[in-house]
Amino acid sequence: MRSICVFCGSSPGAQSVYADAAREMGRTLAERRIRLVYGGGHVGLMGVLADAAMAAGADVIGVITEGLQLREVGHKGLPDLRIVPSMHERKALMASLSDAFIALPGGAGTLDELFEAWTWTQLGIHRKPIGVLNTAGYFDPLLTFLSRAVAERFIRADDLAAVVVEPEPAPLLDRLATVTLPELDKWIDRGVRP
Repeated sequence: MRSICVFCGSSPGAQSVYADAAREMGRTLAERRIRLVYGGGHVGLMGVLADAAMAAGADVIGVITEGLQLREVGHKGLPDLRIVPSMHERKALMASLSDAFIALPGGAGTLDELFEAWTWTQLGIHRKPIGVLNTAGYFDPLLTFLSRAVAERFIRADDLAAVVVEPEPAPLLDRLATVTLPELDKWIDRGVRP
């Protein structure tokens, strides 16, 4: 993996552990020479993540909408800030620039981005692994809900198992580097294009 898209909050959250994890993720990406692609903001966990990655020497690309840029939330210190007209174009560009996706704690926007990337994997739109940095158990209630969705047969167990969950950046990156998407491989082997 040469480039990872990280989704995270535009708020720092209620506990300092979230910012600490974002800093560690930024440093870890830099140590591994992995380019960070993210939402382009200077606020919240986004700003913490980008600042830590750049301080440690990582290549960083921000992608932000014109509307958010006009609200002055764009990171002015980025060497590469791409401004696009809409959220749809933002997500598509971030996906095209990345080899994998990671969600850190965040709100509705983070969850939207995570679920869209995961859905695109399920549908075969891309073949990129999905990870969740479960800092301080932040995603535990969501994971419980998703397990319920599996039990109720709205999500296949294989699809949920394809989402890599770890509490620390280094093990998460290690596991993402070895992810295979066997169900998608079966579709491709059969000549099926979802």
